[in-house]
Amino acid sequence: MTLFLHEVHEVRGAGEDDFEAAYRDPGGWMELMAGLEGGNGARLLWYANHAHGSGPSYHVVTITALADGATWERLARSVQRGDLAAWAERVDRLRHDVTAKLLLPVHWSPLQEVDLGAVPVTPQDHALSLFMEDTGWPDAPLDDYIDFWGDVYYPLLARQPVGTGLLEIQACFQPAHGTHRRPEAILFQKIHRYDRLLELLTTETPPERRAAGTYMAEALTFRDQWESRLLRTSSWSPWF
Repeated sequence: MTLFLHEVHEVRGAGEDDFEAAYRDPGGWMELMAGLEGGNGARLLWYANHAHGSGPSYHVVTITALADGATWERLARSVQRGDLAAWAERVDRLRHDVTAKLLLPVHWSPLQEVDLGAVPVTPQDHALSLFMEDTGWPDAPLDDYIDFWGDVYYPLLARQPVGTGLLEIQACFQPAHGTHRRPEAILFQKIHRYDRLLELLTTETPPERRAAGTYMAEALTFRDQWESRLLRTSSWSPWF
């Protein structure tokens, strides 16, 4: 089962370029992951900047795919005292802090297993993409919240042809037991229509979209606490 290491890096502003190079360039995280476990253990998937003007400054989100729990343990020990310790020490000088959690895909997530061998291991030159990462903390049981997303929200977006709606859900995660706070669930959604995003940011939600029976009204029975991040992938991010 593929695991996903999600990290939020609070980067020192003056070290922004050096931090990115430590993930992108030869000898960096992308190459190191490609060599882990004989080349089949891990891959960097996304490198994304928290877009300026939409949240804290100089925050970077990375998501790394791991083949299984044993791979995660060996990676953790390597960072602690092994081959990756020197890299980690160098990168720690370029950031104020880092918050990590180990994620599992929920049962209905479009992303489940990752074919690690198919993930690029050298920088990819491509257009930038924008993602909305929604993290929710339900009052209802976590499984009920996840099922609500899968039964109601995911089909609502999936009915729209890809590229025509505001959002496309590419993954839905929950923290692996014992590795982060509970209850929590995360939607990772690609933004296709920037005009619709502008409308979302600059206009009030009309009453008819908040009326009884609508998604927004029903969602409040599960949670009213969540956080949205606007994440912009780098031009070399393996996935974008």
